[in-house]
Amino acid sequence: MTTGPTEVAPIIVTALFGRKDTAFFDSMRREHFPPERNQLDAHLTLFHHLPPSGLDELKHRLNQETRGIRAPQARVGGLMSLGRGVAYRIESPELVGIRARLADAFTGMLTPQDAGGWRPHVTIQNKVSPQVAKLLLGNLQRDFTPKDVEIAGLGAWWYRGGPWEAISRHMFA
Repeated sequence: MTTGPTEVAPIIVTALFGRKDTAFFDSMRREHFPPERNQLDAHLTLFHHLPPSGLDELKHRLNQETRGIRAPQARVGGLMSLGRGVAYRIESPELVGIRARLADAFTGMLTPQDAGGWRPHVTIQNKVSPQVAKLLLGNLQRDFTPKDVEIAGLGAWWYRGGPWEAISRHMFA
């Protein structure tokens, strides 16, 4: 399914993890996400829907936030219930600051979802029954210990109704 010309496809912005952490989160998604719904690699969404008209400004701001800048410290601080799924909660005051600056820059263009509060997380299970989600949450919480994760960069993606299409990657120093 496609939306047509690039101009009508919304833009998604994510944080990019380092290889080791990407492999871990992806393996958890493969293990726990319903296979027919698992079209994407694990990701940490900063914005779900920015207008394509802001692409040049977005790329400029993503470059400003990353070029020559040390990567923000981050960690998996806990687990989150999504009701019908489970996610790892990501804690990173520096990444929260980056997202806040970007949100300020795009005020007036944000959807209600993106303008509301941000809960940084990586979804590893979604669209299952509440009972299945509760069971996984309990199992993961039993052995959970916080761990540091690497935020390697920021990415922008076209959303055309299926798997996302890469626009640009902006890596930290």
